[in-house]
Amino acid sequence: MKFAVIVFPGSNCDVDAVKAVEDVLGEPVEMVWHHATDLSGYDCIVLPGGFSYGDYLRCGAIARFSPVMEEVKKAAADGRLVIGICNGFQILTESGLLPGALRRNNHLQFNCEISPLVVENADTPFTRDYKQGQVIRIPIAHGEGNYYVDDETLKKLQANNQIVFRYSGKNPNGSVDNIAGICNEAGNVLGMMPHPERAVHDWLGSSDGRALFTSILRNWREKHGA
Repeated sequence: MKFAVIVFPGSNCDVDAVKAVEDVLGEPVEMVWHHATDLSGYDCIVLPGGFSYGDYLRCGAIARFSPVMEEVKKAAADGRLVIGICNGFQILTESGLLPGALRRNNHLQFNCEISPLVVENADTPFTRDYKQGQVIRIPIAHGEGNYYVDDETLKKLQANNQIVFRYSGKNPNGSVDNIAGICNEAGNVLGMMPHPERAVHDWLGSSDGRALFTSILRNWREKHGA
């Protein structure tokens, strides 16, 4: 299985994502510049956290126009796996690959801490190695993680089981319905504000992010008989 980590100007968690894939899975992973026009050789595309284009307009609003995003859309349409983490989640919503938008945290402060999450859907390619309802500890680090959708779209997310993670206990940003991560209807595109790539070793404070990466590889192996 081969991973691509997309690098936008301002990405700062790209190396973290590469190290997580290498340390947890030992699978091939490459950093791919945002001007790339061919992602056909990759099985999983990672849009990492950071501050794409400085986020001077609205987080992810400029990155959505990067040439590579057309290839990311093709990968999603092909059924390949796409995961957007933090700023990557913002880019996925801005590009229309996931519904909703990310707004400023309701307290208007940057928030950086380990946050407990509930695994609301353990039947996705990204969460199969978790248990339904399991509470995990994953770091957050964002100023614009306040996920918003209108009432009609929220009902669709709930009905289609597209809410993958919810914050447990304290809601750190005012996100609607305590949402921390969602997937598309097909289940192959995941966006989440917390950083699983920063939780793959106990010495990082938590290793609860490892199961997300092992789920991805397990899903791919079963799908391809590898």
